[in-house]
Amino acid sequence: MATDSMTAKISQNGGGTTTTSTERGPFSDQEIAQAQTPRSTRSSAVEQPAFERHYRIGQLAEMWRLGRETVRLLVKDEHGVIKIRLGYKKAHTIYSVPQSVAARIHTRLLNSR
Repeated sequence: MATDSMTAKISQNGGGTTTTSTERGPFSDQEIAQAQTPRSTRSSAVEQPAFERHYRIGQLAEMWRLGRETVRLLVKDEHGVIKIRLGYKKAHTIYSVPQSVAARIHTRLLNSR
């Protein structure tokens, strides 16, 4: 008959408090390691676009060698583009295009040939 031995693990938390764990619980070692990883090093699909490089219409027009109005028409209804309207007129709208969205638009243009 095999016996399971319970081991006590003492670890010191970041705040200086000491915790003791005497049983395993329902979580795997991988889940525990992931929970102990600081959130700044983990990435999720929701967090990525907020912290990646963003381009304005003029920057994309220069990189792609297209007119500003052409680029504006390409990005204005694209999912993921941030639109900041300054006033009531559409002419006062600033478009901020995440790098992943710009890559998606450019790839789509290349594949349409």
